[in-house]
Amino acid sequence: MNFSELFKLSGLLGRFSPDGKCLASCVQYRLVVRDVNTLQILQLYTCLDQIQYIEWSSDSLFILCAMYKRGIVQVWSLEQPDWHCKIDEGSAGLVASCWSPDGRHILNTTEFHLRITVWSLCTKSVSYIKYPKACQQGIAFTKDGRYMAVAERRDCKDFISIFVCSDWQLLRHFDTETQDLFGIEWAPNGCVLAVWDTCLEYKVLLYSLDGRLLSTYRAYEWSLGIKSIAWSPSSQFLAIGSYDEKVRILNHVTWKKITEFEHPATIANTKTIVYKEVEKSPSVETERLSFPPTRALASSLFSTESKYDISQVPVSLQYIKPVADRANPKMGIGMLAFSPDNCFLATKNDNIPNAVWIWDIQKLKLFVVLEQLCAIQSFQWDPRQPRLAVCTGNSKVYLWSPAGCVSVQVPMEGDFQIVSLSWHSSGDSMALLSKDNFCLCYLEREEV
Repeated sequence: MNFSELFKLSGLLGRFSPDGKCLASCVQYRLVVRDVNTLQILQLYTCLDQIQYIEWSSDSLFILCAMYKRGIVQVWSLEQPDWHCKIDEGSAGLVASCWSPDGRHILNTTEFHLRITVWSLCTKSVSYIKYPKACQQGIAFTKDGRYMAVAERRDCKDFISIFVCSDWQLLRHFDTETQDLFGIEWAPNGCVLAVWDTCLEYKVLLYSLDGRLLSTYRAYEWSLGIKSIAWSPSSQFLAIGSYDEKVRILNHVTWKKITEFEHPATIANTKTIVYKEVEKSPSVETERLSFPPTRALASSLFSTESKYDISQVPVSLQYIKPVADRANPKMGIGMLAFSPDNCFLATKNDNIPNAVWIWDIQKLKLFVVLEQLCAIQSFQWDPRQPRLAVCTGNSKVYLWSPAGCVSVQVPMEGDFQIVSLSWHSSGDSMALLSKDNFCLCYLEREEV
C-alpha cells in the first residue's frame, strides 16, 4: 500500500470524476482539479465565495460548484478552461443543486422548497417544477438516466411526479399513502420506486414506473420506524434499517420480508468471526533513544500501532444506551451498504458505535463483526470486489475482505484524522478525507 502526500481540503469536498481520470477538491473558494495518476494540478478555478458542494457531470467534462449562502452555482469546463457559467437564483435562494443524468442540465432547489429550477446549459432555457417536498431524499434518478422522480407536497398531501429526463415532460403524477414522506429511491434496474415515511410512521411503499402501488410494508406501529434504506445491486433485495436495531430484507417477487438481522450486544454464535482491534505500542531499541528525540522517533514513540485479533465467542460489544428524551437519538441502523457482487451487506447499529456487521446474503446470516477501538465514521465497498474500507476518525484505514482483515497506519506527520473515504472506480485507490486535508491511498491488486 502506498500513500500520497497530504493536500489541503475544506468541507470534505473531494470527488473522483466518473471516468476516473481526475480528482476535484476544494480549498475554501478555490476548486483544484488534479490528474489521478500524477496528482499534478490540471486546472485551478476561483469561485465567488466559499464552495459548499461540488458535483461532476456524468461525462466528467463539467464541474458544478454550489455556494448556498450566496444563492449561486458556478459551472466550470475541463475542456475549455476559459468558458464558465454562473447561475444566480437571486432572492429565491438556494438549498440544493445537482446535475441531471445527461450532464447538460442543472436542477436547483430554492429556499423553503418553493420550486426546482431546471437550467439547460445547451439552450439556456429554464423550466420549473413546483411544490418540491422538503425531505432528506426528494429527487431520485433511475440508473440509466431516463427518468426522474420528485417528491412533492401540496394541500398537506404527499405526491410523486415522474419526469422523462430527455425533455422534462411529466410522465406520471400520483399521490402516495404517506403521512410525511421522508425519502425516495429507485431500484438499480429502474423498475420500482421505494418511498418511505418519516421515522414516526413505519411504512415503505413500492411503486412501479407507471405509478401503481405494488406493495406496502409495515414492520410495527407506535414506535420510531425507518432510519436507513439500501437496494441490492441486483434489485432483488431491499434492506430496511430501523430504530429497533434490526435490518429487514424484502424480496423483489412478493415484497414480503424474507429475514431480519438483529444486532445484539453479545455475539454468541460460534460460526461468527469477530475481529477485535487491539493496540500495541511500538518497541524502540534503547540504543536509538537520543535526547531530544528526532522527529521521526518522537512520532513513532507516541503513535500506537493496531492489529486485529480473532476473539473467542461469546463476545460482548460496547453498547451505549441512547438518551430517550432527545431528538434524533443515537440508536438503530444508521448505515447500510451492499457489496457490488451482491454477496455481503455491511451495517452499523448506532447503539454499538464501534462495530461493523457484515452479513452473508447468500446464507442470510451474520458472517463477520469488526470491533474497532473508536466509533465508525464511514465505510464503503470497493466497486470491483467484496472489499470493505472503514475509517474511525484516527489516522488508520481498515480493510476487510473474505480473506481477512488489516489495519493500516497512514504514514503522515501531525494529526490526520480520517472521517470519510471514497473509492476510485477502478478499486485500485481511494481518497482518505479529514476535516482539513486529504491523501490518496494506492492498493496493489493482491492486497487483503
